[in-house]
Amino acid sequence: MEIMIPQGIENELTKLVTENDSASNCGSGLLPVFATPALVAFMEQTAHTSIGHLLPEGSTSVGAEINVKHLKATPLGMQVRCHSKLVESDGRRLVFNIEAYDEVAKIGEAVHIRYIVDSKRFMDKLGKK
Repeated sequence: MEIMIPQGIENELTKLVTENDSASNCGSGLLPVFATPALVAFMEQTAHTSIGHLLPEGSTSVGAEINVKHLKATPLGMQVRCHSKLVESDGRRLVFNIEAYDEVAKIGEAVHIRYIVDSKRFMDKLGKK
């Protein structure tokens, strides 16, 4: 089955940075600031949710690669906005440009690659490990 997801799809999500998102909670540092792993997860979520409604039944997308620059720190209690744009769609392979902003400045940018997979087949293969 050939899957065609059109380029140019955009998505934007916002979230409040909480203690759950902190570097001290994620284990990536000691400070109460928005952690890089939390930023990466938010970026992936923004890309993933942008195309979910376009996938065939029984399919999902999985992250395979992300090249992130975490540019500025964000304190707890501040809103973060993440914007993704699908810039390349080649069958099952999808490439997104992603930017994240807090209430003051751009805090991150990434190029993210996802693949469309059949959920059952993916999990069946995983079960054979």
